[in-house]
Amino acid sequence: MSKTRFPANLPAPDRSALLREALLAADFTADGLLDLLGAPAYAALARSETVPALRATRGDSPLEALVRLFLLQRTVPCGRARAVLPLDEAIADGWLVEDGGGVRATVDVRPYGGPDGQDWFIVSDLGCAVGGAGGASGSDEAVVLGVGGASTTLAGITVRTPVPSALDVGTGSGIQALHASQHATRVTATDLNPRALGFTRLTLALSGAPEADLREGSLFEPVGSQTYDLIVSNPPFVISPGARLTYRDGGMGGDDLCRSLVQQAGDRLNEGGFAQFLANWQHVEGEDWQERVRSWVPRGCDAWIVQREVQDVTQYAELWLRDGGDHRTPPEEYAARYDAWLDEFEARGTKAVGFGWITLRKSGSDRPSVVVEEWPHPVEQPLGETVRAHFERQDYLRARDDAGLLTDAFVLAPEVTQEQVGPPGAEDPEHVVLRQNRGMRRATRVDHVGAGFAGVCDGTLGAGRILDAIAQLLGEDPVLLRDRTPGAIRLLVEEGFLDPVPGAS
Repeated sequence: MSKTRFPANLPAPDRSALLREALLAADFTADGLLDLLGAPAYAALARSETVPALRATRGDSPLEALVRLFLLQRTVPCGRARAVLPLDEAIADGWLVEDGGGVRATVDVRPYGGPDGQDWFIVSDLGCAVGGAGGASGSDEAVVLGVGGASTTLAGITVRTPVPSALDVGTGSGIQALHASQHATRVTATDLNPRALGFTRLTLALSGAPEADLREGSLFEPVGSQTYDLIVSNPPFVISPGARLTYRDGGMGGDDLCRSLVQQAGDRLNEGGFAQFLANWQHVEGEDWQERVRSWVPRGCDAWIVQREVQDVTQYAELWLRDGGDHRTPPEEYAARYDAWLDEFEARGTKAVGFGWITLRKSGSDRPSVVVEEWPHPVEQPLGETVRAHFERQDYLRARDDAGLLTDAFVLAPEVTQEQVGPPGAEDPEHVVLRQNRGMRRATRVDHVGAGFAGVCDGTLGAGRILDAIAQLLGEDPVLLRDRTPGAIRLLVEEGFLDPVPGAS
């Protein structure tokens, strides 16, 4: 087991409850920020644009002082700071330092709303609260980022059932560990960067959350052979030439880090446990990307892999060059780094890079369910319950042959609507579309039998009896209809349009 070394230049968390009380008293919360700044300035701050927030905080209220201090990294006069904070303790513990006649923050403290209305705070390096590295632009330092789109995406898709143990691999500023602390009895968080573990400790303490077991090291090395009921990771998945920036570049070639993380997770999961990751994967010339990521799935695990976005190699390189601040370097330096990215991709035969979600569930089945799909369309977060239900449906379908499927009843899932598509005035539609208005927001085309079947599924009649009635109505052979329909029913169940009600007759 690795020994955790907390950096000495980070604030001490011992009296964080005192600081938390002061922040809450001034309404330094996610809702308080939105009320103070207004939607445009609040959104701009999430893009690391500070000018609108500076304009909105020119008054003298306690909340405006805190925004300037902890979010905008401005020096605040000691008198103003003392009026809202336990100033002496904050300076002594290292949250603030004196600067002329005022004080300034040593870390970024950002309000973050929990899923059940909790007032949390994410602590990170200055200028690194969101999205790209911001203030760390072009730096080789092992900076620690705060809240970004990737971290909130992972938090949203994570299954939130109560569990005895959870592991956050590559914890960063501790967002995933903070979420896990609300439904896991024991939380372990690891990171190769000791600064990250220090920030996670601060995030948990300032948010009033239980302490976590913090361990330094790479991937699963710090936990040895221990197993968990939930594993989450937003790893440094960027496919780059080298490991210049610790927060994003994993130090392995190509997508090897993501592959290793996924493959090794199977041995660290308890039966029925989930492992959920964000990842990048290469699209290699002459290779099916779906087969590539499918090969990562460890034995004994079901998997649901969703590709959300694909970028060609030039788009991908430009995105991460901007993230690292390389677009601000001299043109010849920028060009050299851009060229190095393209050399890396050319050497690996990489034509594009995919980004998405990978969820594993330890099922132990000798017939694992591995679903790999592309879904770039809008979804409705949080999706944790949608993810959990997906694997429950896979269990159901795996246990039912066609005869068993036809004995069960089904109910149309909530928020599913039907659309009829065809020219205006036509007697019959060209086709019918079932559409989900929640979760994955899928849409699927069905024929008139499928539309009629879904429309009468209320959980009272078995599927076979419904098909017999439809056959009689359409003048079709009921045996033939029973033979050709189970595949369509399976698809509607798998995609979440129909929920099974086993045991009907």
